[in-house]
Amino acid sequence: MSKDRETVWDEWRDLVNMAPKELEEWLGTEESKSVGDSGSGESTGHKSGRRIVTIKRTNKDDLTDDQWDHMGKVVGYIKRHKAQGPESDIENSDWRYSLMNWGHDPCKDD
Repeated sequence: MSKDRETVWDEWRDLVNMAPKELEEWLGTEESKSVGDSGSGESTGHKSGRRIVTIKRTNKDDLTDDQWDHMGKVVGYIKRHKAQGPESDIENSDWRYSLMNWGHDPCKDD
């Protein structure tokens, strides 16, 4: 992980805007399961969402190195994909659904 942990923590808190229960409920929907690279079962984003729920329920001081690394990956994913959004129908887009699998609901921005 190239960023220091405080930077990752701050960006994580800003970008991962879904509560654990909200994300868990989302991951159970057909919309959540319909996006991503699901060639061999569960998509990368869906699997990441399950990890995010666990991380969000873990005290900061108890996070493992692997969890910190995943948090950095999540922050990077969200930043990259936020910049690629559709011009219309954001609410029902695969773009939004994919971001939500990674813990970020763009409809909550601003």
